[in-house]
Amino acid sequence: MIELVSDSRCITCNLCVSVCPTNVFDSTESGIPVIARQSDCQTCFMCELYCPADALYVAPDAEGASAVNEDELEHSGLLGGYREKVGWGPGRKPVAQHQFMYELAKKMAGG
Repeated sequence: MIELVSDSRCITCNLCVSVCPTNVFDSTESGIPVIARQSDCQTCFMCELYCPADALYVAPDAEGASAVNEDELEHSGLLGGYREKVGWGPGRKPVAQHQFMYELAKKMAGG
């Protein structure tokens, strides 16, 4: 479930507002979107994936809200973590090129 929009990281592009399939976010006059309908979040990670500033955190628990702390999320690398794992963004390696994918392919081939 969407838990955080970082005011300090957000670049006010509103891509999260545009890509959310369940209309969880509202645009604001400041340009920084707000989580307006958190319970409608389907934990699809689309907002986090498309955020070019890694300003969002979607917790993997789809059933309920989680208490989060932005400083802890940033320190642990979880802000934009899904986007990083998928390989979206400058300097990031696409998931298909990660070593674990090669190892998985070898196991699947019986080697």
